[in-house]
Amino acid sequence: MNERQHIHLAMCVYLLRFRSLNETMEKYWPIAGAIALPHIGGIAAAFITRKEVKTWYETLKRPTWRPPNWVFAPMWTSLYTGMGYASYLVWKEGGFDGPAKMPLMIYGANLVLNWMWTPIFFGAHKKGCALVEILALWGTIGLCTYSFYPISKTAAYIMLPYWAWVSLASALTYCIWRDNKDKKE
Repeated sequence: MNERQHIHLAMCVYLLRFRSLNETMEKYWPIAGAIALPHIGGIAAAFITRKEVKTWYETLKRPTWRPPNWVFAPMWTSLYTGMGYASYLVWKEGGFDGPAKMPLMIYGANLVLNWMWTPIFFGAHKKGCALVEILALWGTIGLCTYSFYPISKTAAYIMLPYWAWVSLASALTYCIWRDNKDKKE
């Protein structure tokens, strides 16, 4: 094989690898995007929460059964990842214009409600408003899970830990609201 043939062969191998990489990226971008989307609000919430946990939150009366503060970040990371993957499964099976259109719209509303809780509770210190908001969130999680089920049972099951965690968070929000009514919001 002469030098020109070596160069031609090397270019062919490079192009095949590039094509394979491009096909791989096209396959995984939707998954990565769906998983990343819920984390956007979570990352933004972390900036609000970080300061307020040490100053305002620690001054509140909280139930003894509440999870320790260090549990929240890894828990939400896991939940956001699962939520995103569940939405990907629904999109993959039903598409944006097919039977998944309404479930994905409900999911979008759910994300907005999820992202709103932290600024209401930690940012504005509106415990009563945060309680109303988290109850609406809890309802949309149920609706979202229910709407995912006919399209992807796996996606619906993936949503259950999220629903359970928000059930705990709802109870915690209620107790904080109830036990701190005397503190100015």
